Amino acid sequence: MSKILITGSSGFIGQFLADELHKNKHNIVYTYRNSGNKVISTEENAFSIGDINASTQWQFALTDVDIVIHLAARVHVMQETHADPLTVFREVNTLGSMRLAKQAVEAGVKRFIYLSTIKVNGERTSKTPFYADDQPNPREPYAVSKFEAEQQLLALGQKTGLDVVIIRPPLVYGPEVKGNFSRLIKLVDKSIPLPLAGIQNARSLVNIQNLCSLIQVCLSHPKAVGEVFLVSDAHDLSTSELFEKIAQALGKKSRLYYLPGGFLKFLTALAGRRSEYERLFGTLQVDISKNQQLLGWEPDVSVEEGIKKTVNIVD
Repeated sequence: MSKILITGSSGFIGQFLADELHKNKHNIVYTYRNSGNKVISTEENAFSIGDINASTQWQFALTDVDIVIHLAARVHVMQETHADPLTVFREVNTLGSMRLAKQAVEAGVKRFIYLSTIKVNGERTSKTPFYADDQPNPREPYAVSKFEAEQQLLALGQKTGLDVVIIRPPLVYGPEVKGNFSRLIKLVDKSIPLPLAGIQNARSLVNIQNLCSLIQVCLSHPKAVGEVFLVSDAHDLSTSELFEKIAQALGKKSRLYYLPGGFLKFLTALAGRRSEYERLFGTLQVDISKNQQLLGWEPDVSVEEGIKKTVNIVD
């Protein structure tokens, strides 16, 4: 089995992925963003690497590593306080990722799997879904920094022979999920009436188990090298349908009522929540046929099963 370094191994995706890989007998190297470059546990191969940037030292964690799965990143910030956010995002997501990749090459790592974001494709879709090989259209600093990392990693792979694989997920959900998905669950659980019955959007989501399944295929599949993949549950939902499925999983009534979508959009704009409206009620669909055709990969978990697993554990 391979020796695999996972960055961001204490995060939502990292913890789940590490457990899945451990079950499959892989030797896992865990890295954490703690102060100082020191070994936390030699027995578990757990390392503190400090802040991720252009100066981070990774060599001590890369010894005999075959594959790097790079999950750690500076993610989208709701209330940005930096005067130049793009520079801050680049420091972690672009320069930090390249620092890790270059040191991985020096250490003899064979494959580098980079978790990017669907935002590299764009913020929303209309008549057609996003495809993996579409012309990228990153619109805000987080997405720009991730796209720049993708491009530089692929170029490094061509130059050095490092097997680079890019995965761009949409919203990831599963047990212990945080953020908007967790808030949706709490709203449904409280049986609060919501004016969402008229929402006719379509959103692609990916259950964490499906995402980790694709990552595991990409660990060794020869046709994954140098490619970009999108990922989803292959079943898109409107926001109102998502509420209904969460309610069904909780054994609750969703209590949705009708309010014209245009009026709801107007109200959220008045409240200064236009960007949140787009994230919750805009359309964003992805096509995963490339995964099916090139890798033979299909989602293991249905939307219904994924939501049930999520709400049974989330507080």
